Amino acid sequence: MSTPLSRRALGGAAAGAAAAAALGATASTASAAQAAPAGDPRERPFRAAHPRRHSRRPNILFILGDDLGWADLSSYGSPHIRTPHLDRLARDGVRFTDAYSGSATCSPTRFSLYTGRYPGRTKGGLAEPIADKSVGLEPTHPTLASLLRDSGYATALIGKWHCGYLPDYSPTRSGWDEFFGNFGGALEYYSKLGLGGEYDLYEGDAEYKDLRYYTRILTERAAEYVSRDHDKPWLLNLNFTTPHWPWIADGDKEASDEIVRRIKAGDRSALWHQDGGSVEKYKEMVEDLDRSIGQVLKALKRSGQEQDTLVFFASDNGGERFSYNWPLAGNKGSLQEGGIRVPSILRWPARIDGGQVSDLPVFTPDWTATLLELAGARPHPAYPLDGTSLGGHLLRGTDVPERDLFWRVRGERALRRGDWKYYRGKSGRDQLFRLSEDSREQADRAPFEPARLAELRAAWERIDAGLLRY
Repeated sequence: MSTPLSRRALGGAAAGAAAAAALGATASTASAAQAAPAGDPRERPFRAAHPRRHSRRPNILFILGDDLGWADLSSYGSPHIRTPHLDRLARDGVRFTDAYSGSATCSPTRFSLYTGRYPGRTKGGLAEPIADKSVGLEPTHPTLASLLRDSGYATALIGKWHCGYLPDYSPTRSGWDEFFGNFGGALEYYSKLGLGGEYDLYEGDAEYKDLRYYTRILTERAAEYVSRDHDKPWLLNLNFTTPHWPWIADGDKEASDEIVRRIKAGDRSALWHQDGGSVEKYKEMVEDLDRSIGQVLKALKRSGQEQDTLVFFASDNGGERFSYNWPLAGNKGSLQEGGIRVPSILRWPARIDGGQVSDLPVFTPDWTATLLELAGARPHPAYPLDGTSLGGHLLRGTDVPERDLFWRVRGERALRRGDWKYYRGKSGRDQLFRLSEDSREQADRAPFEPARLAELRAAWERIDAGLLRY
């Protein structure tokens, strides 16, 4: 479970701007140049590889960080966090500057990834996020995993599920052959205690006892999975909880013990750790996440499967208290850019050239549609996808038609079309921003563009009319 909380500023605007300027920008439009300092001066705008190359259906390693902010990687402009392994992944693939999560909190984004649809299409997706056993991802709903499994893939999910609790909901009921991880939205990294004091580490549907630091355990499991001698292509959803609160790094046993004591004493807010953490502790956790991903990628390379494995990395939503989102406004829980724009990197050596950057606006359901196409799987006709496949664009250079990216959370709405974003926050006031000139969403163009505002508002309302009510 998580709630929108204030972000600690890391210096002022001038310091952030200076850091961004020092790192430089190489994206292909004003929007990307304004908002995305490049980690490598050799980056070039994305182009599909020519001549066309062929390969077998890819393995898919889909990695999610948890509450990682848009600029928390050094390749995205962080002035103080070093992430060499993810930066190398970007150098070997494509770094997306205008990529978005499907929602502003954990559960809805995971629903949008697993179903390829807006969270509001399903009852479980209305929870922002899931906090009890009343709802979840219905086992009858087709998922990325079930559709790939039906087309010949082995499927596994390691890490955070957060799409419903036992006995009714589980990854193994929704298309994953294997599951190892936690069901809830947060857990204490050593004891594996969740928000209600429950133990929350499972293999399949059975409790699994391991009191070591959670990120170490997930890294070992993932490295073992990718190292196997697979006899078919595979999908691995690797969902870290890092750097989600509580702010506990590997070795912080004293802080862990104190939080466990409070949980056992009935303090249901202990895991939120609102009296703990720091910018330095957050840095330590993000850099540990980077090292852990590096270990998994090293195991993948040793296995001989690197060329034919599509690796995708992103965050499930925007950053939280100690995250660095400059120049974006807002944070986790908000539909401002800082709440939904996330670092996103794709690498597939067999088919896609490295050293590239793309400013194409994309969001989580697009990746579901893309992975299904690249794997040769079809969506279920009774559950049409809301995302657009980027397969033709990535492999053949075809244009992606302009379309609307839509978001809805309680009290907020947003829609992006091209450079323009329609936004209504909790104030109830309709706003319009041109992101190519104002990624920070400070210059409201609504008074000067009434026709455009009305058009985008009507587009948002047409989509909303087809969704479940809260």
